[in-house]
Amino acid sequence: MTRNLLLAALAGCVAMPAFAEGELNLYSSRHYDTDERLYSDFEDATGITINRIEGNADELIARMQAEGQNSPADILLTVDTSRLERAKAAGVLQAVESDMLEARIPGYLQDADNQWFGFSQRARIIFYDKADVANPPKSYVDLADPAYEGMVCHRSSTNVYSQTLTAAVIANFGEETAKDWAQGFVNNFARDPQGGDTDQLRGLVSGECDIAISNTYYFARALRKDVDGLDAEALANIGWVFPAQDAEGAHMNLSGGGVAAHAPNRDNAVRFLEYLASDQAQQYFSAGNDEYPAVPGVGLSPSVAALGLFKPDDLGASEIAAQLPAAQRIFAEVGWE
Repeated sequence: MTRNLLLAALAGCVAMPAFAEGELNLYSSRHYDTDERLYSDFEDATGITINRIEGNADELIARMQAEGQNSPADILLTVDTSRLERAKAAGVLQAVESDMLEARIPGYLQDADNQWFGFSQRARIIFYDKADVANPPKSYVDLADPAYEGMVCHRSSTNVYSQTLTAAVIANFGEETAKDWAQGFVNNFARDPQGGDTDQLRGLVSGECDIAISNTYYFARALRKDVDGLDAEALANIGWVFPAQDAEGAHMNLSGGGVAAHAPNRDNAVRFLEYLASDQAQQYFSAGNDEYPAVPGVGLSPSVAALGLFKPDDLGASEIAAQLPAAQRIFAEVGWE
């Protein structure tokens, strides 16, 4: 099968016979059981065997650095712009030229140097207790309003979601405004930052806070299946706001990947990235893990669609990444633990 036919088949979700030999060594910090279908379908379609090493993103990046030119890694998959940018800065990725990726992945979800690409998204939005909050915040800027003092739950500054959200605020409004925002935001915390996004939602249920910030896929997952502490009754009392719909739009977190700098199976690695941009794989991201596809026009799973339509912030991922050092300075200056 020619390369052009391969790309057409992947894009159109056409069943394909095995066409290639060899292996693909995948380093992944995605920890979702539903990704198994992504891997098995790629193997069935291409004849390429995937060998996986899974772990913490920072540990995988450090491992790739230590392995150097002898690294067996072909692909690094991870979550969030900050980690993808960390991998790029560490020199463990390489640029990829692919007409398919350029055509299907929007430019703002790509690294400026094509060293990594986003393949799925999560909107970071505002959730609130409908019984206690009559006028929820409408934007990220509103989260610093003194009217919400002692009401907000959020994750720690060491979390990548906190880092990229703050970096996006800097990119959109400037560092000085972002610092004032962060100080007001910290003043409004209901408790010391702690736990993951599901714990922020549980904080609404327990009454520890009235407003929480979380990525959409944690809430959508609770709509789709049982999640401890988030039963149907609890979910019915939680409202949500997609922030800044009359301005910059809702901040989006990425899950993405790139080809390793010393990939021994580079051609297979590029094929895998192109597969992740196919309609079939994009639908798995939504149906299996309640994420938003990166490719426009791909259908959403019912749990994701239930959250409604919204305007995303199309700020370039590279623009956000450039502000991550400034975000760290702000955390230290305002005491965001």
